[in-house]
Amino acid sequence: MIERDKLIEPEKVACEVCFKEIPISEASSVKATDYIMYYCGLECYDKWKKQQEESTEKPN
Repeated sequence: MIERDKLIEPEKVACEVCFKEIPISEASSVKATDYIMYYCGLECYDKWKKQQEESTEKPN
C-alpha cells in the first residue's frame, strides 16, 4: 500500500496595498528598516510608492 504525503499549504502573506493573501514564493518584497513589506505585483507596489511620494511632498 502506498502512503500519500500530506499536502502542505504554502506560507502566505498579505499585500501591503490591497491585502490580498498570496503565497510568499510569489510575492514581491521591499526591505524596509525593521521589516519587509510584500506586494502581490508591480501594480500594487507602484500604487504604494506613489502614495508615499505624495505624503512626503510639502505644499508650497
